[in-house]
Amino acid sequence: MTDQEATLEDTSNVPSEGMPAMEEDRESTPSDDQPRAMIEAVGLSKFYGPFAATRDVSFSVSEGELVAFLGPNGAGKSTTMKMLTGYIAPSEGEARIAGCNMMENRIEGSRHLGYLPENGPLYPEMTPLAMLDFFADARGLSEDIKQERIDAVVEICDLSSVLYKPVSKLSKGFKQRVGMSQALLHDPDVLILDEPTAGLDPNQIRGVRKTMRRLGETKTILLSTHILQEVEAMASRVVMIYEGRKVYDGDVQTLRDIGDGDLDQSFHALTKDESIQEPAG
Repeated sequence: MTDQEATLEDTSNVPSEGMPAMEEDRESTPSDDQPRAMIEAVGLSKFYGPFAATRDVSFSVSEGELVAFLGPNGAGKSTTMKMLTGYIAPSEGEARIAGCNMMENRIEGSRHLGYLPENGPLYPEMTPLAMLDFFADARGLSEDIKQERIDAVVEICDLSSVLYKPVSKLSKGFKQRVGMSQALLHDPDVLILDEPTAGLDPNQIRGVRKTMRRLGETKTILLSTHILQEVEAMASRVVMIYEGRKVYDGDVQTLRDIGDGDLDQSFHALTKDESIQEPAG
């Protein structure tokens, strides 16, 4: 619910005789325990001439959720994430981060957002430490908290052993950690991560999963992947997209049930069938 809706006055609020006014108020007021929507896709579509990269994609991620954004290569995951972050403009629809429309109020929305694209923004000639210092200045972090935040992300992403090595000399796993560190540098409420385990070896993937579980304790996370093991290892909810359209939004167990207990079969069924699967409740 928007602030405007929440504060809309009801001039007919005076109850008639015998009517339970308290019940009326309870029904019209949202519960204080209801989680806040931190990521919202509202009818997002992106057209390139006659080609629709995405069409009418809608979902939301509530505060504290870690949601897997699943789909085959070319399904429209990266395009949707770029619209959510304000990197590209939607042809139709609206993207909101922490309530901020990312086309109209992107700067404010970006204060709440950490974004790791599929190929992170790394400068190969810089060291991780120099790059974090640069990004801290670009983010406008004050001197009194800059070092504190750099120390925090170095610890979270386990970068202490490579702080003074040029990024070009690092393994892909460490490059992913450096990219993650810049996304976390300003301590955002929301993380949008585009295939953070792509191209990593099993040990590196294990490290990313550990970091995700730790971050999921305090952050709202949307993590894209086409790897089903990632879904089982990290997420409690899945949004699946296929050929630019949402085909599933629900919990992992319900997704597994679609394929008679086999996530591979569920994935195959949903990416070969055009019907929308939206679990009740």
